[in-house]
Amino acid sequence: MPPTSRDDTVHSEAFLGSLMRRQLRLSIGCALAFLVALLGLPLANYFAPGLMSLHVGGFTLTWLILGVLFFPYVWIISGFFIKRSLRLEADEAREVLDK
Repeated sequence: MPPTSRDDTVHSEAFLGSLMRRQLRLSIGCALAFLVALLGLPLANYFAPGLMSLHVGGFTLTWLILGVLFFPYVWIISGFFIKRSLRLEADEAREVLDK
């Protein structure tokens, strides 16, 4: 049997399993952040209609959040997910190669 190269170790089941678990935790965290915004706005409108009808910058607070702030919030979550996912992969590969 030929000796195992470092390249084989990086693509091993243990490596991929560990990476996938870390990325799953990251995905769940990002999904929860998205759900807070998605479900929080209707709940805020229902439980605090007076607050959500305040005018801020020419918009009601509801429309400011929904029409102006929601998309940057989603972009921030997406950017965080991508950067953190790439860093997780690089860290995991570095750990395997350093062994």
